[in-house]
Amino acid sequence: MRFFSLRQTSRAVLLSMAGLTLTLSANAATVKPAAAQASTPAAQSSIDRLTPANSTDGIIALVNENAILKSELVDAIEQTQARAKAAGEPIANSAQLQSEVLNALILRELQLSMVKRAGLSADEAEINQRLGQIAQAEGLNSIAALQQRLDAAQPGSYANLRAKLIEEASIQALQQRQITRRVRISEQDIDAFLASPEAKRLNQSEYQTIHVRVPYIDDYSRLSAAQREEALKVAQALRTRLLAPNVNVAEAVAASQGSYPIPLQGGDMGFHKAASLPTELSSKITKLDVGTVSEPLLTPEGIDIIKLADKKASNTMLIPQWHTRHILIKVDDLQTDALAEQKINDLYEQLRGGADFASLASTYSDDPGSAGRGGDLDWVSEEDMVGPFEATMKNTAVGDYSAPFKTQFGWHILKVDGKRDQDISEQYRRNMARQALYQRLAPQAQEDWLQELRAGAYIQILG
Repeated sequence: MRFFSLRQTSRAVLLSMAGLTLTLSANAATVKPAAAQASTPAAQSSIDRLTPANSTDGIIALVNENAILKSELVDAIEQTQARAKAAGEPIANSAQLQSEVLNALILRELQLSMVKRAGLSADEAEINQRLGQIAQAEGLNSIAALQQRLDAAQPGSYANLRAKLIEEASIQALQQRQITRRVRISEQDIDAFLASPEAKRLNQSEYQTIHVRVPYIDDYSRLSAAQREEALKVAQALRTRLLAPNVNVAEAVAASQGSYPIPLQGGDMGFHKAASLPTELSSKITKLDVGTVSEPLLTPEGIDIIKLADKKASNTMLIPQWHTRHILIKVDDLQTDALAEQKINDLYEQLRGGADFASLASTYSDDPGSAGRGGDLDWVSEEDMVGPFEATMKNTAVGDYSAPFKTQFGWHILKVDGKRDQDISEQYRRNMARQALYQRLAPQAQEDWLQELRAGAYIQILG
């Protein structure tokens, strides 16, 4: 029997515990078990025999001031085996697997403790977006419907899922912070990369993709072998149909649906730049020739089939930009929302009376980065600012200022001094080069950090 590598096993553990497809945090436990984990022969023998049948809920490991229960290890092993089997590489419940899974749980516990100490919290909008994606994958049209279904099957299931998503998002934020500190990429590194053959992939080409997902009938951890085989059979039939030139996508999807009980999702996704696609999909799509179709891609939610329908090159990348100023009145412990709103309304009345925007910003704005420049934020692109700010900016005419509006930072008035279409082709290439170098260096930096984290912790494996 061929085992997953330690990296693969740990990835499966972390994914199965939350059902997430992550970037950095998907590889959150890539450290080989340290000598301290081996413990005594008696303890190892106990782990060898650990199964759902003989496990009672006791402590299997102490990690600083926290404990990992035997039941947690058993659950993680079962979920790891389920994912491995779904990927076509079944693994036995052996001492090696249990050691690797336990190591992943230890590293997870260490990271969660560090998250709490650092006071990191997940973005609620990001969590809701992820829950919305899960609901859609389950054929539901809202998060409320997902909550109803989960809690009807088992009370508290939705709260547990949300808590797991929050944990994973917090771990991802922690890893991003730690790895960014360790990965240093200079402008000379970027120049060297752009001169390499690999940089030819960093172009402004647009890709027209046909992307269809065969959703799983049930949660992947509960799928039977027959259900997995049924989903794969539908995906392979769809792939065969999509290989035909000038294929009618809707007809191919309908023909592949057959008696499969969950509607197939997706279709012709139109043209997208590689940079706008998720990293995993981008790496697959850019390697396809026009007219070719990917092999079935297993994901936590289903099996994806992707066809590259067309490709077009572009020598320039133009984006809209707005030259913007703003006045910010913060809401904090020293200033209530009502007081901040009153101040911003007073400033708005002064503007309506002919006051100079830059002078008011210099005198009253609570944004230290721009107040000294008369509120000048320079040229702002889409997605540079938070949603309410961007929406107001886009709806404000050049030379005009907005009515007061609120964001999570406080109350604002903004002014648009100019608008332009900016060619960012060279900036795009350099940003993509930086990202490619980061992706290359990040795994080793992450492994080094996790080794340091584990080495500095008190860990005891119990029999």
